[in-house]
Amino acid sequence: MIKILFVCHGNICRSPMAEFIFKDIVSKKGMADKFFISSAATSSEEIWNGIGNPVYPPAKEELQKHGIFCDGKRAIKLEKTDYEKYDFIIGMDSYNIKNMIKIFGDDSKNKIYKLLQFANNNRDVDDPWYTRDFEKCYNDILFGCNSLYNFLQK
Repeated sequence: MIKILFVCHGNICRSPMAEFIFKDIVSKKGMADKFFISSAATSSEEIWNGIGNPVYPPAKEELQKHGIFCDGKRAIKLEKTDYEKYDFIIGMDSYNIKNMIKIFGDDSKNKIYKLLQFANNNRDVDDPWYTRDFEKCYNDILFGCNSLYNFLQK
């Protein structure tokens, strides 16, 4: 089983979008049983008294436009112990990568990637919390997730 963790700042927009887009891709390919897929935040800003906020409504709406549902998903914080639990830990931008390395201490097993690296592109997936462009975010994540799936099939 391949274990993948998608990571962004708050775990309410980009990383849950990536989690559920990738789950949709592998499900449609009949490969869901070959993967464990989750998402987490590098910050605790969206977690209150141990309970994470749900997926941000515009992100949830963008997923729903494409027939993807994320009901019940709540933000969780990335933990140092996650490094050993996952095969691929995939951030959405350079800032996420820096914070992931701070949390883990290093990346000695080369598990940390930026999503669009799988599409041979080093740019960030822009944070729609700031850009308000959830459609572009969805398209970037879909492109990255399809590229990740193709990479894993090699």
